[in-house]
Amino acid sequence: MRIFVTGATGFVGSAVVADLIGAGHSVLGLARSNANADALEAAGAEVHRGSLEDLDSLKRGAAGSDGVIHCAFIHDFSKFAENGAIDKRAIEAMGEALENSGRPLIVSSGVALLPSGEVSTERSRRPAGSNFPRVSEEAALGFAPRGVAGMAVRLSPTVHGAGDHGFVPLLMAIAREKGVSAYVGDGLNRWPAVHRLDAARVYRLALEKGAPGAIYHAVAEEGVPFRDIAGAIGERLGVPVAGVPPETAAGHFGFLGMFAGLDMPSSSAITRAALGWSPTGPGLLADIDQHYSAA
Repeated sequence: MRIFVTGATGFVGSAVVADLIGAGHSVLGLARSNANADALEAAGAEVHRGSLEDLDSLKRGAAGSDGVIHCAFIHDFSKFAENGAIDKRAIEAMGEALENSGRPLIVSSGVALLPSGEVSTERSRRPAGSNFPRVSEEAALGFAPRGVAGMAVRLSPTVHGAGDHGFVPLLMAIAREKGVSAYVGDGLNRWPAVHRLDAARVYRLALEKGAPGAIYHAVAEEGVPFRDIAGAIGERLGVPVAGVPPETAAGHFGFLGMFAGLDMPSSSAITRAALGWSPTGPGLLADIDQHYSAA
C-alpha cells in the first residue's frame, strides 16, 4: 500500500516510515522543510511538501494514498489548546479526502489523562467533562459514518529510544539543573512505556489488520514506578534521588509537574491479541542506563 504519513521525520514518525518500508509498503511523507525532505528521501520515502496548517496539501496527500497514518503534532505546551485545534482541523481535512473510500485514517493519541489510579485499557475513555484540548481520537473515529476506517493508536507517555526528546530527556535536564533526580510523594505512581520501534509496529499492524473504529495501545510496560525512573536518571547522571511534596511539584518540574505525579498504568492486552503485537525492544530503565546521554 501507499501510505501518507504526517510527522514522518519525527521521533515516532520516522520509525513508522522505516517499519512500513521494511514491510513492503511505500510511503508518501509530509515535509515542511528541505531538511525534512532530504531525510525522507534518504529513508526511501516519497516527499509531499506541506504542513499541518496547509489543509489543501493534507487533502491532496490523503487523496493520493491508500491510507493515512497521522503522527504529527506541534508539541508546544504553552499553546496546547491552539495546537490541539490545529490537529483537529488537520484530521478533519484528511478525513474529508478519504470519505466513502473505506480507507484507513490512523491517528495518534495517548494513555495519559485516562482515568487515573486504575489500569486503563483500549476500552477506557477520558473522564466526562475533560477539557484536554487534543481530540484526535474523536475526530478520526467520527468519520465512520462517512465511510472512513478511523482508528487511533494511544502512545505511552514515555516512548523511548535513540533520538528521544520527550519526557525522559526533559526529566534529565531538570535533574541536571536542580542537582537532584526527583519524584513526587512516595514515587509509586506508575508510567507506561514503550520503545519507539515497538510503537511504530503498532501503527503498521493497525494498518494491515486493524478494525475500523478500534483504539490500540502502544504499551510495552504497563507501569514503571516513577521512583524507579528517577533512580535510573539519578544513577546515570550521578546525582542524588529524592522525593518532593506534591504541593511543590510544579515548582520543581515546571509544566511537567502536572504529569510527574500521575498514576496512569495501562494495559495493551487487547492490542496484543487483536494485532499479534509483541514488543521486543529494551525496557525503559535499561534504555536510560545504556543509551541516554549523561552529558
